[in-house]
Amino acid sequence: MKTVIMAGGKGTRISSVASDIPKPMIKIDGVPVLEREIECLRSQGFTDLILTVSHLGNIIMDYFGDGRGVSPATGKPFGVNIEYYFEREPLGNAGALFRLKDRLTEDFLLLNADAVFDIDFNRFVDYHKAKGGLVTLFTHPNSHPYDSGLIIAGKNGAVEQWLTKEDVRPAYYKNRVNAGLHVISPVVLEQEITTAKVDLDRQILKPLSGTGKMFVYDSSEYVKDMGTPDRYESVCRDFKCGIVQGKNLQRKQKAIFLDRDGTINKYVGFLRDIDDFELIDGVSEAIKRINSSGYLAIVVTNQPVIARGEVTVEELDEIHNKMETLLGLDGAYVDGIYYCPHHPHKGYEGEIPELKTDCGCRKPKAGMLFEAAKDFNIDLAQSWMIGDGENDVLCGINGGCKTAVIGDDERADLRCASLSDAVNKILG
Repeated sequence: MKTVIMAGGKGTRISSVASDIPKPMIKIDGVPVLEREIECLRSQGFTDLILTVSHLGNIIMDYFGDGRGVSPATGKPFGVNIEYYFEREPLGNAGALFRLKDRLTEDFLLLNADAVFDIDFNRFVDYHKAKGGLVTLFTHPNSHPYDSGLIIAGKNGAVEQWLTKEDVRPAYYKNRVNAGLHVISPVVLEQEITTAKVDLDRQILKPLSGTGKMFVYDSSEYVKDMGTPDRYESVCRDFKCGIVQGKNLQRKQKAIFLDRDGTINKYVGFLRDIDDFELIDGVSEAIKRINSSGYLAIVVTNQPVIARGEVTVEELDEIHNKMETLLGLDGAYVDGIYYCPHHPHKGYEGEIPELKTDCGCRKPKAGMLFEAAKDFNIDLAQSWMIGDGENDVLCGINGGCKTAVIGDDERADLRCASLSDAVNKILG
């Protein structure tokens, strides 16, 4: 599979870091960010590359050559084959694709050269093939969804809406942001674009929303734009700490599993009304600390109100959208949400019979932990379960995790006063 890397940006926002070289050549721990991208691709078998260059593009071309030489930074071979397309005039961030379409005869990866990432590309591509769409977007939660473009998708992962920063968005939304990594079918390029410059998002991808031909690939793996001095400093810290590399799903992950009611939001009994959902003070800061630690933050919650017919799945999704929105406004996010919709006891008016069962996912059983472990490649023995009740402690024990309780249960490894207290004790 060919990989197209767009490396033509001027990098005006990060010019204070380096103004005499192209942005993709700025170094992360002594190695240009573009070289780190290429190494990530090469190590997974993606060696057929096309780089689109313009601003100071000769520096990139001189450094990498055809990809068969030796890196000046590492002394090791690049180990790839590189072709170039040099934009003599500005074409927008997608114009070069139409000039290259004769070379793009099969599905291809399309990446930005100014992002710091380390992801399992084969897993991404396999997902794209399984969905059979024209485009798959790599999406993730981030710390600033309120000023990012949002992707809204259905249960099957098909993109329903693409909301740019300028678009009106719903009051509450899932924290799902396009990370700028794509798998694209060349069929997308079989259209007539008459503008001199072509905008990838607005002219090519956004129009596919609602067609059933574009899908999201949600992932917790590390992808960050380093386009500003603050973000550059942040990714440098993350790289040196091993967080960038550690988030690759080829490697075992560690998670902090979080109960919801009484741990994240104020306990009101069975929460049926979205207006009753309110974050506990200090929760956002605690989850932000998890986000920056290398641990995944994953919610696991019993929701018997579904089986009892008191809340619909759609209403529960909206409650969780409110949780993600409120956390996002504070710069925090969760990597996943798992809930058990079952309830073992019958006799409630309006109950849903098929959900009235003794399942394997309802805490204190550990089914939700096992499901998350499979999805995220989690080492449960290196993970924690935090909750406010007996079922949370037993769930963690049954799943092989260490446990922290907001309370006094002596079976827990840690007894804590709040989520903030638990996170501080876990992370030190």
